[in-house]
Formats: sequence, structure tokens, C-alpha cells
Amino acid sequence: MENITDPSFRYICKNFGADVVYTEFISSDGLIRNGKKSVQKLIISDYERPIGIQLYGHKLEPMIEATKIAEKSNPDIIDINYGCPVRKISNRGAGAGMLNNVPLMLEITRTIVKTTNLPVTVKTRLGWDENSKIIVELTEMLQDTGIEAITIHGRTRNQLYKGSADWTLIGEVKNHPKIHIPVIGNGDVTSPVVAGEMFDKYKVDGIMIGREAIGRPWIFKNIKQYLQTGIDPGEPSIEEKVDIARDHFNKSLEFKGLPVGIFEMRRHFSNYFKGLPNFREIRYRLLTTLEHGEIMDILEEIRMTYRQY
Repeated sequence: MENITDPSFRYICKNFGADVVYTEFISSDGLIRNGKKSVQKLIISDYERPIGIQLYGHKLEPMIEATKIAEKSNPDIIDINYGCPVRKISNRGAGAGMLNNVPLMLEITRTIVKTTNLPVTVKTRLGWDENSKIIVELTEMLQDTGIEAITIHGRTRNQLYKGSADWTLIGEVKNHPKIHIPVIGNGDVTSPVVAGEMFDKYKVDGIMIGREAIGRPWIFKNIKQYLQTGIDPGEPSIEEKVDIARDHFNKSLEFKGLPVGIFEMRRHFSNYFKGLPNFREIRYRLLTTLEHGEIMDILEEIRMTYRQY
């Protein structure tokens, strides 16, 4: 979720009931070198709590130093990313690449747990490929390092985001008699109904929503309502979506300024209004202009043109 889970997106997700949010993942190498982009990702606000700062890397010492730096931002959680499948990350041994070096993964995790007084959590995948789905044994070993919880994405690294997430192994981890830490499932939770099925079938302690919240931050509120009442409230009206997108856009400008705040909203804009008929020309203008006022005018145009939706 690089360039997605920035402060403006976390703000919107919190408003819609996300219980816990995480920063974009932060390179340990970048952080210890005082890289501007890495340091900016440490900025968190009290309204986001509980919030985890998410770190990644492939060497012990930088990860330890990065943890100490991250602590100064006073997060509620230190989260270690062993799940990112992107080649430029995993091919150098970080993210999901750490699945090919379990001894180092365990050493880094164990040392971080000893380094900080904050709860440490881990996010990872089922394994590197179809022939190495090691998540059940790996979770037990990670639990022994002292982590407080684990999030499991139901794909291997080689799958990237293709195919379907396999929750059967997530359920096997959760229901393993030796596993006592919370197990959080992730992958292909596309609706409140699916979320309910995952809780009922696999008995996970929580669900992490990633890509499905892009342009649909109300999914958190809808899931909670469904779990409480059995009723899926469905999509907001177009007028509500315009209000949400405008609020998100203003927060993006507040945190990132011009023109970055506009650039980083484009993916969100595209998803907020996905599926509208005859939208191509308006979408093109929305995703190409660099004028704040013009974007606000286009949002109002969307409201007026599609208000029946």
C-alpha cells in the first residue's frame, strides 16, 4: 500500500470505523540515512490511534536502528513487513523475500522484540511459492520470538496479487493448538458478506483490509454494521461519495501540499467513481488537471451529473 496509506487516507478510513491503521511501509535503510520520504512517513496523529509504524528491511542492524527511530514517534505498534511481494523489495531479501531466509527473519524479529517495549506484530504470506507454504510452522516460530499478533495474506510471494487468496491455511494457523497469538486474515475481503464468511468459517481474530478500501473507505463501517445486524448497507450515494472524495482531497493537500497532494489523490479519485457510465471524459479531466479549483468544480459536476446514482 505504498503511496496509499498516507495520513489523508488513514484519516478517511478512521472516520469510517477502521479499528487499527498502519503507516506506509518504511525502509529501514532509508530511515537510518534520514531519507526525507522515510522520515515523513513517521508523522502520526493522536486521532489515528491505535496506529502501527510499519518497517521493512533485510539486514539486522538497520532494522534495529530503524525501530529505535520509529519509537520516537510514539506509535502504538511496531509492525514488521515480511509480506511485500514487489520484485524490487523481495528480490533483495526484504518484504516477502525474507521467506527465503527464515533464520534471519527470526533473528530480526526476536531482536526487535527485545529492543522495544512496544507491541511488535508481523505481516507475511503463506510462503514463497506453491512448494513452500510454510506459514503454519513459521507462525509458531514467530510466536516464540515474542510477537503480539500476526497478519497473514492468503497468497504466496510468487502469486503477487494474482489468483484467489487461500484462507484455508490462515484458518489452519488460527485453529492450531500451539498458536495463541491473535491471527489476522488478509486477502480478497471484498464485501461485508465475505468478511462475515471469513470470521465464521476460519475463526480469525481480525481482518485486514487493503486494496478494497481504495476508493471505498466505507467498507469498514459497512462490515461492522453487517456483523452486528446481518444487513449490508451497500454503497453510498454519488452525492455522499463526492463529499467523501472532497474531504479526502482536502486532507491530501493539507498533508502533502501542491502538486503532490493532487498526484497522490488520482488513484483514489479513479476508484471513488469507478463504474459510472459515460465517465471517460470527466475522469480524464479529473486525473490530468493540476488546478485545485478545477478539481473542486469537476467534483461538483460529478455530483450534479450523476446525482440519481
